[in-house]
Amino acid sequence: MKKVLNITIVIAILALMAWGYAGAAHHSAHASQKGLDPKEIIFSHLGDAYGWEVPFSHSVRIPLPIIVIGSDGLNVFMSNRVTGGDTYNGYKIATDGDYKDKVVQVVNGQQVRPWDFSITKNAAGIMIAALVVIALAMWIRKWYKKNGMKAPRGGAGLLELVVEFVYFDTIRPIMGKDAPKYGPYLLTAFFFILTMNLLGLVVIFPGGANLTGNLAVTMVLALCTFAITNLTGTKHYWKEILWPDVPIALKCPVPMMPLIEFLGIFTKPLALMVRLFANMLGGHMVVIVLILLTFIFTNMYGVGVGAATSVVSVALALFMLVLDTLISFIQAYVFTLLSTIFISMAHVHEEEPKLEKK
Repeated sequence: MKKVLNITIVIAILALMAWGYAGAAHHSAHASQKGLDPKEIIFSHLGDAYGWEVPFSHSVRIPLPIIVIGSDGLNVFMSNRVTGGDTYNGYKIATDGDYKDKVVQVVNGQQVRPWDFSITKNAAGIMIAALVVIALAMWIRKWYKKNGMKAPRGGAGLLELVVEFVYFDTIRPIMGKDAPKYGPYLLTAFFFILTMNLLGLVVIFPGGANLTGNLAVTMVLALCTFAITNLTGTKHYWKEILWPDVPIALKCPVPMMPLIEFLGIFTKPLALMVRLFANMLGGHMVVIVLILLTFIFTNMYGVGVGAATSVVSVALALFMLVLDTLISFIQAYVFTLLSTIFISMAHVHEEEPKLEKK
């Protein structure tokens, strides 16, 4: 009975998530004066914004602080003052042109882009994800402080299981004696990426921000691994890059192998960045496209065909949401695994020559 109840709850949550995507697509379609524009709907849902959408209504948004420095100095105000085409103190959100959907300052009839330090939906989503990770860490710490080494159960037990899997089965076998030194960063990266991935699948606040589907976010994550890898690398690591152990003909007069090894320093974080970004963005886009099929077929063939299509599209969207949940774990793990490998490769030491036995 308990198992059936858990399955029912999971299906209901997924159905609500799919319904949320459908509501977002529905309101976006009605908001467009040109009719259904799939491209506009997809990118408006996946893009950043100065407000947080209320479920099933894109006309009502939770305002976020806008912080800009223009020709008149620093200005701080809430985003609801410039929504719907309104202007506040000479600032507004551009509806077209090069600065579309960005805050601009109107100076002598011209739109000028100010220095923008606003807390957008993505920025707020990152802060929320960070708070969730900190809360999880403090929760498990408090549990152990209260109960000692007693095996935890429930949510604490699940969290401990994930930590043990990532650290003892992945990080420590690869890093060896350096595992305690770099384990905190790698575990933090895993849970931070996992939290952002899962929050991105939730339609209602505080979810819905497409964080790991944003190239700027994955770039910063990859740069953290890049910095740790290269700033803490051993002398032998840099020797193998600048003067690798290959025939002289491959190093002089044309430094072909050193150049390839040097480029490898940058291709590793690039792979981390693009892999995470492409997988998470692709999953979100597939779900939205499946939901949009209902409205596309309704516009083309009428309500009857659209209703029949909705059954199939929602079922496929539910399947994709389950798959995206699995991908959220996999991509967080893959990022952590590759980061562990890259950092461990930078801590190799030159092997000492073995003495031959007489």
